[in-house]
Amino acid sequence: MHTVVLGASGTTAAEVLAVARHDARVQLSEEAESALAAARAVIDALAAGTDPVYGVSTGFGALATRPIGPHLRARLQRNIVRSHAAGIGPRVEREVVRALMFLRLKTLCSGRTGVRPEVAHALADLLNAGITPVVHEHGSLGCSGDLAPLSHCALALMGEGDAEGPDGTVRPAADLLAAHGLHPVELREKEGLALLNGTDGMLGMLLMALADLDRLYTSADITAALSLEALLGSARVLAPELHAIRPHPGQGAAAANMLAVLRGSGLTGHHQDEAPRVQDAYSVRCAPQVAGAGRDTLAHARLVAERELAAAVDNPVVLPDGRVESNGNFHGAPVGYVLDFLAIAVADLASIAERRTDRLLDRNRSHGLPAFLAEDPGVDSGLMIAQYTQAALVAELKRLAVPASADSIPSSAMQEDHVSLGWSAARKLRTAVDHLTRVLAVEAYAATRALELRAGMVPAEASRAVIAAARAAGIEGPGPDRFLAPDLAAADAFVRGGALVRAAESVTGPLA
Repeated sequence: MHTVVLGASGTTAAEVLAVARHDARVQLSEEAESALAAARAVIDALAAGTDPVYGVSTGFGALATRPIGPHLRARLQRNIVRSHAAGIGPRVEREVVRALMFLRLKTLCSGRTGVRPEVAHALADLLNAGITPVVHEHGSLGCSGDLAPLSHCALALMGEGDAEGPDGTVRPAADLLAAHGLHPVELREKEGLALLNGTDGMLGMLLMALADLDRLYTSADITAALSLEALLGSARVLAPELHAIRPHPGQGAAAANMLAVLRGSGLTGHHQDEAPRVQDAYSVRCAPQVAGAGRDTLAHARLVAERELAAAVDNPVVLPDGRVESNGNFHGAPVGYVLDFLAIAVADLASIAERRTDRLLDRNRSHGLPAFLAEDPGVDSGLMIAQYTQAALVAELKRLAVPASADSIPSSAMQEDHVSLGWSAARKLRTAVDHLTRVLAVEAYAATRALELRAGMVPAEASRAVIAAARAAGIEGPGPDRFLAPDLAAADAFVRGGALVRAAESVTGPLA
């Protein structure tokens, strides 16, 4: 477990993943401490003055016109946290909540929010103690940011609500704080608002999706190559000179990956009869174009994420010249859009993988393979229903590809009359990434079986390495019908854990 040191200028995707998924510790730099103290001095000066300042001496949202006297301001900050902690439904995953907290801490450390240093330290202490507030699935409209999810986290800082301890047990937050020698925070001017006014949840989920999709797009190139090989397809369509004349970077990378996997294959370009096959079906021939477009979408989403990682999202913000200004930077549109773009790309990648699987199982289109890759078709059903499972996942992925960010619903008495729904886009993308993993697992299962059924033909060395690794992972090869669910679960784990990619790369070297 290493330590991530937060400064005042943002963080990196790798640091977010280290804290969210690997429990890295968090520490504030001297730069962050100075930025926090300087911004707090500005807020303290405004709190002592007579001019109304949003979030300091006024109410919130549609109630911003009411001035709040000094004797009510601590209560105001407590109340905004309590009232906004209004989530409902199943709990959100631990890694998402940790990313949410860390990204909010990143913005606090920017010196643009005006919280006291002790508030930032309290949030870091919560992360370092492994205390994870209970956050619920539903409640965020993505504007002003992820209000309800962040409020549940702020509630735990106050010693209220429930949280999960490092042992996985959910207990009252006050008990967990006491057990770790921590004390509830008494919020002051601006601090309740600063703890819950950001796009941190949707950004955290975007970063984790990007990391997972990096692996899955490489996996998809490998499964596409295995299917092309099992179908006796032509590798000539993967030639670099063909992709150079349509120079999309992702397309070129996908084609290069497939070509590397197929190097030395004894199956590509063969035919079951004397009639040459001039062209393969689109799902085989156009695999690099579809996967490549998705890869380029990933690149755009990563650019947006990097900008957000350098951002300080709050309202109002303390500017470098000491002004405190209201703004609209909390709106989740930039993140919501790319979350939806990725869901579309994921659905299409899964769709083309399912079409290749179906082709492997159809004796009229598989160029000599037995129907459904069964040992005794008719007596055995082979992988017929595995493809049903894959098709059901693809059908749901198409529904999940409907953009959340194209919708909006007004709230807060029409003060917040346009919202991003970026949290909803992020939640459905997480489901989509899971489903894509399973779809690719079914293709890998079918393609490895099909390759083993090509008696007397020698697959590429990388393909043989994948087959051997799959069998070592408990994924059964050809044979009579058996209980398929355990094989599919093993194939899911094989893809999800990266073993598929590692097996291919043991021969090819690093793939893109």
